[in-house]
Amino acid sequence: MLRFPLSKSSKADTTLAAAVKSGTAKAAEAHPLDGLTGGAFSASTSGERASRIRQWLATDPSVEQMAEVYKDLANRDKGAAKPLKEKLDEARRSKGQEAVAVEWAEKAQALLALPKLNLANALAWQRDAAKAGAPLSKEPLAGLKVQLAERVKTIEDLQHRTQVQREAAVLIAQRIEVLSIKPWRDAVAVLDTLRTDVAHWQAQADELAQDANWASVDAKFPPLLDASRGQLLAVWEAFQSALAVAMKAAEDSAAPLPAVPVWADELRAARGLPTSKSEQQGAADTGQPARAPKTRMDPAALNDLRAKSSAFVQQALARLEHEVTEGHGKSTPKVAAELRQALKDNIRNIDSKLEAAAHAALTAAGELEGWQRWRADQIREELVVKAEALLVKPLGGRKQQDALRHMREQWKTSDQGGTPNHALWKRFDDACNEAHKVVEAWLEKVKEQAEAHKAQRQALIDEVLVWAEAHKDNSDWKMHIRSLNGFVEKWREAGHLGDKAFAEVQPLWKAAMDQADAGLTAARGASLARRRAMIEEAQALGAEPQLRIDAVKSLQQRWQHEAQSVPIERKQEQKLWDAFRKPIDDAFQRKTVEREKAASALGEHDRYVLDAAKAVELATASGDAQKIHAAAKALEAAVRGQVAAAAADAKTAADVADAAASGVKPLDSEQNNPSAQGAQGDAATESIAIEPAVDADGNPTAEAIEDDFSESAQPATEPAEPVPAPKPAAKPVVAMRGDDRPGMRKAEPAGPAGRGGKFGDRKDARPGGKPSGPRQSTDNKFEPYRPERTERFSERSERPAFEDRGPRLGDAAFRAQREAFEAANHALKKLAMQAHGEVLTHLLTAWEKRDPEQLPAAQELGKQVAPAVRISWVKALGAPAGKDAAESLLRLEMAAELPTPAEHISARRMLQLQLLTRRNAPAPAETWGEDTARVLAAEFDAGNARRLQNALKALLKR
Repeated sequence: MLRFPLSKSSKADTTLAAAVKSGTAKAAEAHPLDGLTGGAFSASTSGERASRIRQWLATDPSVEQMAEVYKDLANRDKGAAKPLKEKLDEARRSKGQEAVAVEWAEKAQALLALPKLNLANALAWQRDAAKAGAPLSKEPLAGLKVQLAERVKTIEDLQHRTQVQREAAVLIAQRIEVLSIKPWRDAVAVLDTLRTDVAHWQAQADELAQDANWASVDAKFPPLLDASRGQLLAVWEAFQSALAVAMKAAEDSAAPLPAVPVWADELRAARGLPTSKSEQQGAADTGQPARAPKTRMDPAALNDLRAKSSAFVQQALARLEHEVTEGHGKSTPKVAAELRQALKDNIRNIDSKLEAAAHAALTAAGELEGWQRWRADQIREELVVKAEALLVKPLGGRKQQDALRHMREQWKTSDQGGTPNHALWKRFDDACNEAHKVVEAWLEKVKEQAEAHKAQRQALIDEVLVWAEAHKDNSDWKMHIRSLNGFVEKWREAGHLGDKAFAEVQPLWKAAMDQADAGLTAARGASLARRRAMIEEAQALGAEPQLRIDAVKSLQQRWQHEAQSVPIERKQEQKLWDAFRKPIDDAFQRKTVEREKAASALGEHDRYVLDAAKAVELATASGDAQKIHAAAKALEAAVRGQVAAAAADAKTAADVADAAASGVKPLDSEQNNPSAQGAQGDAATESIAIEPAVDADGNPTAEAIEDDFSESAQPATEPAEPVPAPKPAAKPVVAMRGDDRPGMRKAEPAGPAGRGGKFGDRKDARPGGKPSGPRQSTDNKFEPYRPERTERFSERSERPAFEDRGPRLGDAAFRAQREAFEAANHALKKLAMQAHGEVLTHLLTAWEKRDPEQLPAAQELGKQVAPAVRISWVKALGAPAGKDAAESLLRLEMAAELPTPAEHISARRMLQLQLLTRRNAPAPAETWGEDTARVLAAEFDAGNARRLQNALKALLKR
């Protein structure tokens, strides 16, 4: 196929040049903010633009300038605007944190100014400040945090010292009590030391009470200190008084003895007096009762006691042997102690064999404990090496924390099975504490990140609340869901929080989302109620015996409108849709089953239609237009029942012929019945007319169908010409009354003999009566006959009768014939378009090569091109190329009602003005054949060929 290049106009070139010049001038204009940012807007690449933005940010511009630059730059290059956005976010965040810092600084100063500081409030300040997003790592909050921490530490130190003082008081009192059971001279020797210790204790207690933070300690500590002071002073005073009495009694034998029993006995012995112990022993010797004789045990009871003792010892022995075998170091000493106690209690009631086994198990347990102590030292040395290795090469973060925790757990386990090693423990503890500094730095960083993440989540909660208040009357639920999903996505990407912090923020987030989702939840509830009502309505429609299609369509439209207006969750919506669709689908399925049952019983007429539809499909597949037309006409005849009727008549005629040949006479009643005889005569006549068109079985042959429906070039959708009706049967000869010469009026048939007929019938007509005979019962007998009435009412009988569409088709046959007609029409249109395109291509090729033989035939050109016009085209192509036919091309475009190229518009307008002055000149639509001949007589040009092709494409189709 030829391709023709598009023409270019000078006007288009001028417009393009102007556009390029304008674009260049616009690009040359400098951006107002380009000088402020150091040429960021005029940079050619995104990387250069981002570099200049960073250099400009290093100059510390104001927030207003950064906001203005970001507003313009974000629409052009988001990558280059990212540092600006981060800087603006940091400024916004720092501005908000300054206000929070001032608030929490005031609270911290108020706490520090209190004379009695509550430790819970001081600890809660740091926690609440971190929750509020206050910058605790920046001044002044960092200094206030340190001050509060120091004061809390001081208060805790006071409480700890109070407990130490209490323990010290108890120890001094115990020392004094121990001296009461020793000689009184030992007490005199340590009297000065005790006096110094008691005085020192009182000084420390007074120092605690006089501390500025003593009022802030817990309320239970001051009473404890006062009670310890009172108890110690009471013991000390009693000790001093007793010692003074003892010293005086030692100097003077007549002085009273001290109240301390040991000291009193010592002084009595020094005086040569009996002691209280000797007195008690003498009294016991004089009054001691006689010892009772031993009693012999019952042998059965003795055997029972020995069995119980052996079983008890055997059980303890089995447990110890199990522990030794398994090598358990934690519980082995305990089990060994239980066996020793069992031996001690039951040694007299067990045999020597069991006692030897118990001692052997105890020996093995002792060896196991020694081995465990040796193994414990090895494990400790390995742990020390691992802890010191963490100082050289830290793991960092979480891994180092887990490693330190695991090593300490291993050390605890080793301490349970062996003797503690303090030297190794000191090395191990120092290494772990030094390695833990890395963990502390990591924890501080994690804490700061958690604070930032928590502040970000709190800001998101506030944003959700503001959005919910602004969109509480919203009805665009799809936009509502998209916004909520966006908030949820931001919440997921807000960063990690600890379990405790997340547990505090999560209820606030849920409450905010519930408030934002309240309108959607209510709308979904109402929508679910409406959908359930529509489901019940669908069930009622499906249960009706006769399915109402209009009601089903209306209900489906309502469902679709409801689904589009209020979206719900996908699973729930699918479940409701299935419940809504099921009764309607079941009803349609029942209808389909019934239709299939009816369609399965194909009649003879449906079979004819199906066969004809298959013939049309085969003809369509062949691509032959004549075959398609013939098959389509045959299908239309089959649809109207003409072929089936012809076949039925032929079968009837064949039956009558067979009856006549066999000599079977009809019944007497049929012979005497004139109507029956007429029917037989009609059937015979019709069978003669159709006999050649049927086969032996009475079915129509293919030759008969082709003869009845001749091939035509019209489309298949046009109704076929009706098949000529069969010739009417010859009427029987009946005697006529009157003159039967040509031109004479025929008389009426002779009536039956005698005076037959109805009452009121007359042979002669009255004046003014009906010319056709006597009056009818519906005629007005009191009014003369008027012929115009008959003419007026006869117009109704002259109306065209309804088109005979043939018998009703089954569903399968109807669909088959409809699809066959559609396929045939589509194939014919496709063939016509293909043929039309080939004709125009051959015509243009003949013009280009100036070869009249390549000009398409008149049949190919169509009925719009007369033979004379084609002859003129042949002459034009046969002659040498002449002058330009620009005016003829314009006339062709005017005839085809096509637009003219821009460069020829002025010439077309001029030609239109000239045609207006030529009154009797033919219009371009009447002379397009001659104009085409003039164009073909001119020189071939690609642009003119394209214009000629477009014009003929429209003109040849008319």
